[in-house]
Amino acid sequence: MREIRIGIIGTGIIAHQHMQMYQDIEGVRVVAACDLIPQKLDCFCKRYGIEFQYADYRELLKRDDLDAVDVCLHNNLHAPISIDVMASGKNCYCEKPMAGSYADALAMYKAAKRYGVKFHIQLAMIYGGEVIAAKKLIDEGYLGHIYHARSYGYRRRGRPFVDGYAEKEFNSQYWAGHGALYDMGVYHISQLLYLLDLPKVERISGSIYQEMPMDEERRRISGFNVEELGLGLVKFENGLTMDILESWSIHGAPFPASSIHGAQGGLQFAQSGQLKYYSEIAGYMAETTLDVASEDYRQTQLNPPSRLLYKNSQAHWIGVLRGECPQIDTPAIALQTMLISEGIFLSNQLKREVSAEEVQALSVSNAITEQETPFGELVYRKYPFQD
Repeated sequence: MREIRIGIIGTGIIAHQHMQMYQDIEGVRVVAACDLIPQKLDCFCKRYGIEFQYADYRELLKRDDLDAVDVCLHNNLHAPISIDVMASGKNCYCEKPMAGSYADALAMYKAAKRYGVKFHIQLAMIYGGEVIAAKKLIDEGYLGHIYHARSYGYRRRGRPFVDGYAEKEFNSQYWAGHGALYDMGVYHISQLLYLLDLPKVERISGSIYQEMPMDEERRRISGFNVEELGLGLVKFENGLTMDILESWSIHGAPFPASSIHGAQGGLQFAQSGQLKYYSEIAGYMAETTLDVASEDYRQTQLNPPSRLLYKNSQAHWIGVLRGECPQIDTPAIALQTMLISEGIFLSNQLKREVSAEEVQALSVSNAITEQETPFGELVYRKYPFQD
């Protein structure tokens, strides 16, 4: 088995998650890491046995022994850094969301084509046994004509930093672009887009909210100016629709899990290891619980290499780099997820439904760029409909 050598840019919370995934894959070694904060970088490298440390990511990109570079930075840094990675001729893996705006995500998508490299976005919820089972039922016609999907994500009180979790930058338009829809909604929306075979978006409407009280000192420190609740309605071609509800914080009971609804049956994601299938049997309403965990285990034993390639995002990416499987087109899925998310924000600002073409025309870069020296003065190009 050929060793896959990885460089990683950014050593924050998500980088630790990526490292733990890589450590579970045989023949993968992260050999170099980059971060602006020396102590943070040193601790990260010592913890995971990473040999080479860099303060400037451009120096890391000069290495000729890397199979891919993993970008683990805040959202509005994804586009400029990922494009630099691809321009250096290296394959690029980037954390979700794809970027801080549709315009930036599109630039990344085009860069991968221009430079002829492999490019992948971390969309964690398009993998695993439940998704494999759902796709099989859809492909074999158990749902019939599919006409609606529901993308739901729930936290009762889980805003980053102000509720005690993660870093303050999650709450900043400057660094993150937006809040709950970018942080969590991307997982649920992309999962459904993947299962629905990436239908074409026609129109989007939505609203965003930040209404719940929070610790005022933490509000001040973080500059909290993103949404804690986002909701939307997407209209696709051929009459298909999707409603979206994503919460960091709300006074309310847990939302139902995401679901897909067809003329012959429906699917709802349940607790881990289960999938619910709703149908009729001889005119009687029926609810079937698929024991996904048992079948996933059985298939892993019968055909372990193939099954493991779809266990999680990192496992799939390494399989792609080794030529063991075709790549799921995560850049296309992530780009359409960005289009939908930005459509919700634009609809909220304009107070009306918007077309996909309007979103594409009005989206501008939110990317944080550099002047004069690497990691020097940062410039933010403001989204035109923000207050």
